[in-house]
Amino acid sequence: MRYDYFKPISESIFWIGSNDRETDRFEGLWPLPHGVAYNSYLLLGEKNILIDTVKGSFAGGLSEKISAALAGKPLDYVIVNHMEPDHSGSLNAIRAAYPGVQLIGNAKTAEMLKNFFGIGENVLTVADGESLELGSRRFTFALTPMVHWPESMVAYDATDRILFSSDIFGGFGATEGGIFDDEADMRMAIEEMMRYYVNIVGRFAAPALKALFKVRALDIKTICPAHGLIWRNDPGRVIGLYEKWSRQETESGVVVVYGTMYGNTKSACDAIAGSLAENGAGCVRVYDISRCDLSRVTTDIWRNRGLVLASCTYNMELFPPMAALLRHLENKNMKGRHIGLCGTHSWADASLREMSEFVERSKGWALVPPKISIKSRPTADDFEQCRLLAANMAEALKTHSTD
Repeated sequence: MRYDYFKPISESIFWIGSNDRETDRFEGLWPLPHGVAYNSYLLLGEKNILIDTVKGSFAGGLSEKISAALAGKPLDYVIVNHMEPDHSGSLNAIRAAYPGVQLIGNAKTAEMLKNFFGIGENVLTVADGESLELGSRRFTFALTPMVHWPESMVAYDATDRILFSSDIFGGFGATEGGIFDDEADMRMAIEEMMRYYVNIVGRFAAPALKALFKVRALDIKTICPAHGLIWRNDPGRVIGLYEKWSRQETESGVVVVYGTMYGNTKSACDAIAGSLAENGAGCVRVYDISRCDLSRVTTDIWRNRGLVLASCTYNMELFPPMAALLRHLENKNMKGRHIGLCGTHSWADASLREMSEFVERSKGWALVPPKISIKSRPTADDFEQCRLLAANMAEALKTHSTD
């Protein structure tokens, strides 16, 4: 068997996925500087089983790998853990090559199979907690709704103690040579996994915790997600990370995000950031919202306990890039964080008003005084207010850490 085609996970289980280094943005939104992997798994034996497919543009390569591995034998089942097209996009190509193949999913999967691909035959539905004997293997299925689609589920192979976890435990980044956690640059892998979690799964942190409760009940040797690394060396590590993120456990640091046209708001922001450091507020990260990747700044905001927003007013409204960030943050339902506000204007103080409305709507943020309103250009009194906000933020973070 050619190992440039097949990467073995066990004697009879193989990774046959694809690395995508051509797509610039995941879901048309999130930058992919390191690409992304679409993981598909082939289990050979008494019954031959495919778990998830790949994005449709990679269907040809997947079909070639399956054909070479089966060498004329039938493909008996495809377990469809998730219907998002980056995982289900090759299903019709597989069905064309293996007309008798049976698809396995839950009731919502069956509905989506019809809606996406017109597939209504040879579909076996499973319920939450149901087990199936597929040849010599025993699979147990757990539904994980809204992590991050309503039909999402995971499949546990009790024979090899492998959890096929779909998008849970997935991450951005193509595999760089090795596909396993003990072969990878873990610093980059975990950062890209967190960026994936915050921007794709983060809104559904509560359902993610419920899913983790089901996962922890299993005797897991290896975790095989639909994106990113396979965890064979330390699967408990990735479970722990997901639990930390899903509980929204934060670090004692501050993210400072500003939107500026001519540098006046930036001047106030520099004063705030410098004073935060002087007051021992922990790690301070500063972003110009017009020039940063939204997914990265959101990841840092998720990670840290403090946030300061500073924005100018533009055309009687909040500066558009800042408004886009607030919409994204509101969608994520973040809780248990401290926030400070600074708005600049020359005649209509829309920036501070709209940022204040965001805090009131979100309900998961504790507002740190003072709210700073700067007219045109910061004065000495305005800079003093910036220093006071920073001192109060640092104190709030210290108090939070001892609550």
